[in-house]
Amino acid sequence: MTDYQLSPAIIKKYAHLLVNYALNSGKGVKPGEVVRCIVPDVAKPLALALQNTILKAKAHPLIRLIPTGFDKSFYTLANQDQLTFFPKKYLKAQADLLDHQIAVIADTDPRELSQVPPKKILDSRNSKKPYKDWLIDKENKGKYTWTAALWPTPAKAKEVGLTLKQYSQQIINACFLDKKDPIAKWKQITKLQQSILKKLNSLNINSLHIKGKDANLNIKLGSSRIWNGGSGRNIPSFEVFTSPDWQGTNGWIRFNQPLYRYGNILKNIYLQFNQGKVIKAKAEQGNKFLQQMLKTTNADKIGEFSLTDNRLSKITHFMAETLYDENIGGPYGNIHIALGMAYKDCYKGDSSKLSKTDWQKLSFNDSAEHTDIISTTNRTVTAVLKNGSKKTIYKNGRFTL
Repeated sequence: MTDYQLSPAIIKKYAHLLVNYALNSGKGVKPGEVVRCIVPDVAKPLALALQNTILKAKAHPLIRLIPTGFDKSFYTLANQDQLTFFPKKYLKAQADLLDHQIAVIADTDPRELSQVPPKKILDSRNSKKPYKDWLIDKENKGKYTWTAALWPTPAKAKEVGLTLKQYSQQIINACFLDKKDPIAKWKQITKLQQSILKKLNSLNINSLHIKGKDANLNIKLGSSRIWNGGSGRNIPSFEVFTSPDWQGTNGWIRFNQPLYRYGNILKNIYLQFNQGKVIKAKAEQGNKFLQQMLKTTNADKIGEFSLTDNRLSKITHFMAETLYDENIGGPYGNIHIALGMAYKDCYKGDSSKLSKTDWQKLSFNDSAEHTDIISTTNRTVTAVLKNGSKKTIYKNGRFTL
């Protein structure tokens, strides 16, 4: 069934949630602020709803409709200079202007770039890192927020064996769009997340041991770290995460969930770490792309460690989209790590006051890459506290605090 569409009422709720809750860290946009919305053309109904919702909030919408189906031609025809073109003045002005951004994901062909040499895709992405850094610096100063959201497409529904209606229902359930007041429900979820975060951040954790049939991994938390979650970045977001000291990662982990990345599919990824670096990596499918990705500066180091409690998540089916799959519930919740860039909001203190050298000394990883890889098999996470004692913090898909 490909002619199914989200109802106008649901789309209106969706836009309301993204504009008046997700942005500004749960507080919504303010009058006079500039909100950029990046929306694929197939999600035009949501683009219109976002524009209207932003206008009603007395803010300024900048709507960019992305034409679908252009990427393969671009990567096929572009030479190296075109791939890495960086319009510095334009992008710097844009970064200075924006207060918020909403990015909508609507993939019409999960395999569109599978025949494109991985280096082309990654070179183009890497060239835009300065723009990403400008926005991160602005975010750390409390002057910019963002959120991402998913629009259902027939291709993604088919990819995971669901009808378009069933795939859409996963989005509706996960975002609480079936509730009279989705924002009120999200505030309840955030409150539960905050209670978990408070307990985690009071433990004085030195390191974590992740043990299961698919993992035997040790991760050093690092100094001046906090756990984070529930900030409005990503709708939905049920995860609790931190950015550890990359140098203290040792052991191995296998991921049972496929990874959809830059139009490529990677399956059964295995990573082995020694003193913080990936020393062995393999994917049964998509291995060529994985190896090329790891060549990106600092992409062979961990930037994030995350856990999702299955009591919070309303996502019950694999969605072939990281935004949802990294938040999936199911019988054992999920664990995921990100290779590449660390999140500076996991620093315990005023991140805006730290220099690049400070971040390096704290072992917060810096990279153009940030790729989340997910496993949903059962595992136990044990915290080794700074006083030498041990405490199980996660087991059977939920926190045990």
